[in-house]
Amino acid sequence: MSTPAPPGYQYGDADLPPSPVTQRDLEELKASVLFSEADETALHQAWDVLKEQVEDILDVWYGFVGSHEHLVAYFSTPEGQPIEAYLASVRSRFGKWIEDTCTRPYDATWLAYQQEIAVRHTPAKKNQTDHVHSVPHVSLRYLVAFIYPITATIRPFLAAGGHSEEQVDAMHQAWFKSVTLQVALWTHPYASHAW
Repeated sequence: MSTPAPPGYQYGDADLPPSPVTQRDLEELKASVLFSEADETALHQAWDVLKEQVEDILDVWYGFVGSHEHLVAYFSTPEGQPIEAYLASVRSRFGKWIEDTCTRPYDATWLAYQQEIAVRHTPAKKNQTDHVHSVPHVSLRYLVAFIYPITATIRPFLAAGGHSEEQVDAMHQAWFKSVTLQVALWTHPYASHAW
């Protein structure tokens, strides 16, 4: 069962421009992180395990962000005051992102939304979706660095489904590959076209 679409969630929106990343680029990137059809299957299995735990996962992730002033600053006013409504809106979309990571086909529609997620971290669109006055961008280094906590902390949730250690490993590796793949896509608007 799919969760309701939160405010600001635009997956599949016809108004989203296509990604500048082509399907061929994506296939090459998938090959670079060793992402296969077996990983797609493992992610679908992971959603069966994770779908009842999304709020608990978000509690862990938000606890991590909230415990680091340099991270919560991206959800705060320029003066450093956390914007609770902003945190709540992003949290609801973050929950939907877990579902999308596990269940969506990685096709042109998915690529377009990956690009939208990416630009929402940059001065081009940061703060616009939620109409907030926050800092103008998220530093790319933190998007990259966040691969580890988002991957490490998901494993106990994957292990809660009663699957074998081998199945949990397969789900965890598929998750790791997908998160790395997505963050690689999110770097696009940060890079000069020359690169």
